[in-house]
Amino acid sequence: MSGYPIEAADIFQRYGPQWRIDHQGHVSLEQLKVMSAIEHCRTGTLGGHVLYCESCEDLQIAYNSCRNRHCPKCQSSAAKRWLEARQADVLPVDYYHVVFSLPARIAEIAYYNKSTVYSLLFQAASEALSTIAIDPKHLGAQIGMIMVLHTWGSALTHHPHVHCIVPGGGLSPDKQSWVACRPGFFLSVRVLSRLFRRLFMEKLQQAYQAQELCFYGDDKNLFKTDKFEEWLQPCRQQEWVVYAKKPFAGPQAVLAYLSRYTHRIAIANSRLVRVNDAGVTFKWKDYRQKGRTKYKTMTLSVDEFIRRFLLHVLPKGFHRIRHYGLLANASHVTGLTKAKNLLAVPVESTAETSTEQIETPNSPYICRKCQASMVVVASFAHGYQSRAPPFLEQRCYQIMGQAKSLL
Repeated sequence: MSGYPIEAADIFQRYGPQWRIDHQGHVSLEQLKVMSAIEHCRTGTLGGHVLYCESCEDLQIAYNSCRNRHCPKCQSSAAKRWLEARQADVLPVDYYHVVFSLPARIAEIAYYNKSTVYSLLFQAASEALSTIAIDPKHLGAQIGMIMVLHTWGSALTHHPHVHCIVPGGGLSPDKQSWVACRPGFFLSVRVLSRLFRRLFMEKLQQAYQAQELCFYGDDKNLFKTDKFEEWLQPCRQQEWVVYAKKPFAGPQAVLAYLSRYTHRIAIANSRLVRVNDAGVTFKWKDYRQKGRTKYKTMTLSVDEFIRRFLLHVLPKGFHRIRHYGLLANASHVTGLTKAKNLLAVPVESTAETSTEQIETPNSPYICRKCQASMVVVASFAHGYQSRAPPFLEQRCYQIMGQAKSLL
């Protein structure tokens, strides 16, 4: 596969059928659905529509997207839509990026307890931030945060962690003033790490006692309480990784960062270098090294690449983007509005915004030739098999001819 950009869909289309046979009985339904969605995304199998450019009178065929949240093709547009909805939430203050990671021992059982352990990760991280922030010894304010779950390392290994985007300040306990953190410093990372570790371990212990955890393979003996306590002991003693980066360079930098991280998947198509029977070669970042040498290439067998990709399929209905504190859905209107008033941020009128959107509609389809807006003039249903391109192509051109005769 050379001469054109490589996509994850190419790998699944070529090697997916045999991989399913080889791993039958060891692949979840959600993983099978993700494989199928990526294979058929923007192909005739999902149907499509015919677009007409009123500027250059060109007709183009556009196939439907799968809209799966693990698909590399679909997440770019999804991120843009999500980001547009968050524009009004950004405050004119410094924003900080805090990352909470789980140790390898916990990540080991997280793979087959995804929903439980990932939820505990969100809860412990958000409680640690909120508890330390409200303490008068540190900040003394109620804060808000956006948290995004990532489950991968750069080499597609299983590495659960959450990225937290936090405004550098919050509302005072009486909600009558805005309390800003010290310039360039948010909260003590060491204190956050210790509290995060304690909170997570307490919640994990509660989940174990409630029999919400499952154990398989080498960990099957952890069903015994004494074995589980012995297994947890090293986690209680080691330092857990929590780090905070420097504040972003203004609100626009926050939005740019969010657009890259909120809907990111395990590996983007742009990182794929080469695919053949010998394996899949992709670019990865070695964080243990500094400078340009940290960017390297890695080659995995096709079997291993697909396995690692599917490690990061989330349970059905699991929310990987969550809001807490001032930005939580329950207190979003009152808390954020109060913060804007205290910071003297002008609040746009909803009526004016909706009027502007009605007066200046934007087509989601852009002509590849002249960059003008395009309109849908015809559509064709799903069911055309990608393995029969001559029939599909003939059918599409028939639809295009019919559409053109109607214009």
